[in-house]
Amino acid sequence: MHFAFKVAAMKNQSVLRLLGTVTVLVVMVLAAGVSSPVYAVDKEVIQLQTMVQSLQDQMARMQQSFDERMGVMRSLVEQTTDNMNKVTAAVGNVNTAIQRQQTDSGGRVDQVSGQIQSLHDSVDELKARLARVSKQLEDMQAAQTALPAMTADATGGAGGAPSAPAQPAAPPPDVLYNNALRDYTAGKYDLASQEFTEFLKFYPNTDLAGNSQFYLADILYRQGNYKEAILAYDVVLEQYPEGNKAPAAQLKKGFSLLEMGQRAQGTRELNSLLTRYPQSMEAQQARERLKKVPAAAPRAPRG
Repeated sequence: MHFAFKVAAMKNQSVLRLLGTVTVLVVMVLAAGVSSPVYAVDKEVIQLQTMVQSLQDQMARMQQSFDERMGVMRSLVEQTTDNMNKVTAAVGNVNTAIQRQQTDSGGRVDQVSGQIQSLHDSVDELKARLARVSKQLEDMQAAQTALPAMTADATGGAGGAPSAPAQPAAPPPDVLYNNALRDYTAGKYDLASQEFTEFLKFYPNTDLAGNSQFYLADILYRQGNYKEAILAYDVVLEQYPEGNKAPAAQLKKGFSLLEMGQRAQGTRELNSLLTRYPQSMEAQQARERLKKVPAAAPRAPRG
């Protein structure tokens, strides 16, 4: 727009100069006409008319050039305005997308956490099946070893005193664990808690004992009992530090602390997880959760 005004000013100046030139020429012709013959005056008038026509042609060309440049300037201004509108719309879309992403990030983290938990549950089920096969092999070997003794007792101790009644046997570890895990997945937390507790009672030294303790803590977490869940997660971290549920236990402990409003302790726990298990899936979840934790407000100076 500044350029258009500048061109208009230049045009006005040129017109003024041309008009001044024409005026001077007219005065000169009139002055010459007083002392010159009529023929000379006509000749000067013709030359003057020719110059005026030339000047008019130049003014017409300047006007055309000016109009063309003004048209180009208008087109450029319109294109610039359209581009600015498009940029403004694009920025608005980006801001909307960022806000939507921030809103949905919490839901995606929970979804990923659930998927990871399902993967862990599948691994646990495979371990339970392997434990069942191992138990069957051990039972077969024990039965084969005890068969001669049972035969001897049957033939030589027919007249002996009756033996004490046998105590009811605990369910096999794989059956008990699978039942507990199935009820946990189905949301039957009370029943699952009872079954995991029985598993720890009968099979405290097996590989799945740490998993059972983790699920007991996780049931408390899902029920919103974060204080008791933290204590149960600590049992996993202290008694089963090498178990496959140790990273998940520390992650959920950090989550529980944050849910209780203990931001500093929860952040410290999640950072400790990143140090101990930096390549784990739980570490990725911890990073996502730490991004959502607001920074601590600066302390006011003491007076």
